[in-house]
Amino acid sequence: MAKVKIDILVHQAKFIESLVKHTALIGGYGSGKTQGGVLKVIAMKMRYPGIPVAYYMPTYGLIEDVAFERFEEMFKVLGMTYSLNKSKYYYETPFGRIIMRSLNNPERIVGYEVGYSLIDETDLLSTDNMTIAFNKIIARNRKKLPNGEPNRTDVVGTPEGFKWAYKFFVKENKANRVIIKGKTADNPYLPEDYIDTLTDSYTPQQLEAYLNGEFVNLTSGTVYHRFKRTQNHSDRTIQQNDVLHIGMDFNITKMNAVVHVVDGSVKTAVDEIINAYDTLEMCQLIKQKYPGYKIVIYPDASGANRDSAGRSDIDILKQEGFLVRKLSKNPFVKDRVNSVNLAFSDSKGNIIYYVNTNNCPVYTEALESQTYKNGEPDKHSGFDHVTEAGGYFIYYQSKNTGTWGSSSTH
Repeated sequence: MAKVKIDILVHQAKFIESLVKHTALIGGYGSGKTQGGVLKVIAMKMRYPGIPVAYYMPTYGLIEDVAFERFEEMFKVLGMTYSLNKSKYYYETPFGRIIMRSLNNPERIVGYEVGYSLIDETDLLSTDNMTIAFNKIIARNRKKLPNGEPNRTDVVGTPEGFKWAYKFFVKENKANRVIIKGKTADNPYLPEDYIDTLTDSYTPQQLEAYLNGEFVNLTSGTVYHRFKRTQNHSDRTIQQNDVLHIGMDFNITKMNAVVHVVDGSVKTAVDEIINAYDTLEMCQLIKQKYPGYKIVIYPDASGANRDSAGRSDIDILKQEGFLVRKLSKNPFVKDRVNSVNLAFSDSKGNIIYYVNTNNCPVYTEALESQTYKNGEPDKHSGFDHVTEAGGYFIYYQSKNTGTWGSSSTH
C-alpha cells in the first residue's frame, strides 16, 4: 500500500502515538474524537497484521450510522481494500479483521480474542453498565502481541459528568492511564458558526464539557465551580518546620479535618482526616499523624455549644493542647462558599488556594462533585462535611488576611 499523507489534529496525533496500556481521548463535540479513534484502530491493525482488533460503540445503531461510514471513508483515503460483513459486524482488511460490538449488548462480547480494543462514546452508558462492558472487553483483549507488547484498551468520548471515564482515568488514575484532551476550537475544519450554535444552546457548565472536554457536574450547579483539579493541584507536602492549619467540622462518626499549610498569601490543603468518631478521637489522630508540629485549629463555631457534662468540642480541643481560632458564629453558607471559590480563582484569574489532590482524595472529589439542592449545598451526598471543614479555614483566613503570615515562621 502506497504511503498516504493525512492531515490530523495535534490531539489526534498524540492519541494515535500513545502506547500506554489505557489512553483516553476526551474532547468536546466536533473535536475529532471518533476520527481519532478510527485512525488509531486502523493504525493498530497495521501494527499487528494478522491479529484481530476490536472497536466498540454504545449501540449497533451507532455502529451502522457512524462507524461504518467513518471506517470506509478512511479505508478509501488510505487506498486500503476491505470487505464488510454487516450481519456479523466485522471488516476484513489486508492486515486482518476489525471486529465491532455494541456496549449495551455485553453478552455478545464473547467467543473471540483480539490484540487491541478501542471504546467510542464511553460516557453514553451508565457507570455501572460501562464497568460491566469494560470488564468483558479486557477479557477478550488477550491475543499475544509481538515483542512482548501489552494488550491495550483505549477510549474516546465527550464527558457526561463524573461517570466511568472520570472514575477510571481521573479518580483512580495510575501510571498506565493517560488522558489526552481535545477542544472543539482545536478543529479548524468545522463550520464557522458551529461553536456559536453550541454556545447559544447550552449552559456554561455544559459548554465546559461539550466544548472543552472538561469533567463537570451536569445534573445541577456545582457548588465549588471554580475548583479545577489540574489548575488548583499542588505537589506541596508537609515539611519539617511547617505550622499546620486545620479546618474542622464536628459530626459524631463523621468528623472531618482538612490540613493546610500557608506560604505567604498562598494556602494549600496537604492532607485530610476523614470520618473520625468524635472530637477526642480526632485529637488523638492529629497527635499521632503530626507529632511535634505546631497546630492551629479552625473549627465549626457551633462546637462552642456545651454538652451535658459542661464541656464543648472547643473546650476539648484547647484541653488537648491545640491553638484554636474561631469566629463568634459560623458565616452564612453563601459567604463561606464564595470565599473558597474566590481563593481558587478570583475574577482576574488569581489563585491563592491549592489542593494536593493525591493526599486529599476525598476533599478533591467533594469539591468537584457537591451540587446545589433547593438553593443550598446538598447535604445528602455526604460531600458537605469535608468541604465545610476546609471552608472554615479559608473563610477565617479571608477575614484575617496576614494574621499568620508564612507557615514557616510560626
